[in-house]
Amino acid sequence: MKFIRISLVILTFLFTIGCSTSTETNTITKVGLLLPHNIDDQGWNSKGYEGLLKIHSSLNLDVFYKEEINSKEKVVQAIDEFVDSGVNLIFGHGHLFAPFFMELKDDFPNVHFVTFNADVEGDNITSLHFEGYSMGFFAGMLASEMSDSKIVGVLAAFPWQPEVEGFVDGVKFQNAEVEVQVEFVSSWVNVDVAIELYNRMVNDGVDVFYPAGDGYHVAIIEEVKKHGLYAIGFVGDQSDMGQSTVLTSTIQHVDNLYELVAEKFLKGELDTGNKYYDFAEGVISLGAFSTEVPGEVQIQINEAINTYIETGKLPNESY
Repeated sequence: MKFIRISLVILTFLFTIGCSTSTETNTITKVGLLLPHNIDDQGWNSKGYEGLLKIHSSLNLDVFYKEEINSKEKVVQAIDEFVDSGVNLIFGHGHLFAPFFMELKDDFPNVHFVTFNADVEGDNITSLHFEGYSMGFFAGMLASEMSDSKIVGVLAAFPWQPEVEGFVDGVKFQNAEVEVQVEFVSSWVNVDVAIELYNRMVNDGVDVFYPAGDGYHVAIIEEVKKHGLYAIGFVGDQSDMGQSTVLTSTIQHVDNLYELVAEKFLKGELDTGNKYYDFAEGVISLGAFSTEVPGEVQIQINEAINTYIETGKLPNESY
C-alpha cells in the first residue's frame, strides 16, 4: 500500500512516498535527498526533486526530502533524521554538500553519500560530475550565430562553472570576431544582482544571453523577452517561456542520473569517488531549437553534437 506523509521539520519538509524492499540486495533501501533551496525554482532544485520522484516511480522505493538545507548544522540534523527513518542512500543536491559529507561519512558507514560536481574520496561517497564545458560550448556556438550586434553574454553564478569557459570557447570557435561578456552573480539565487548585471550587459549591446544560474535564470529570460532579445535556457527546458526568445536550452537530465545511480546502488555496483557524465550517457542534451534558428545552423550544431558523442572530440579539437 502506498502512502504519503508530509511533516514540517524546522522550516524544511520531510516527504515519504511508497514502501518497498529491494529484490536485488534483499535489504530494505530508502533514499534521502537534501536540497540547498526550495523545489519551486524551475531549475536545479526542481530537477533534484524530479529525480527523487523518478526513483520512487521506477524502483518503488521509499524516498524522503528536505529543502533549504544549506549549513552544516542543518545537514547533520537532516542526516540523523534520515538515518532514524532507515535511509541508506543520501543525495546532497549540489557541490556544497561535499565537504559536509566528507567530514561526516565515517560516522555513518552504512550510508552511501552522493554529491555533485566536487572532488571526493572514501569508501561510501560518490560525486557525480556533469561535463558542463561541452554544453556551454554548443550554447556558445549557437549564440555566436544568432547575434546581430556581435556581442553575446554569459551571466553565470560562479567562475568555477565549466560551462562558462565552454561558452566563451564555443563563441570564438564559431566566429572569432564576436565579443563575449562574462558576468558573475556570486550566487545561484540573487535575482536582484542578476538583473542589475543583465541591464548593464544590455546597455553594452549584448543581444544573446546564457543565464547560467538556476536560481535567477527564469527571471533573466523574462527580462530578455521584454527587450526582444535572445536567451539560451539552462539546466531545464525553458522553451515554454517563448519560442521567439529561447533559442534552445542546455538540459541536464538529472532525473535520469538519479535513477541510474539508485539502480547501481541496489545492485551493489555504485562506484565511489568521482564519476563523469556527458552527452554520450544521455545525461546532457540540447533542447529543441526555436524556429528563429536557421535550419543550416541547427544541422551544423546537431552534427557537431553527434560527432562529439561518437568521438569525444568537440569541434575545436582535432578529430
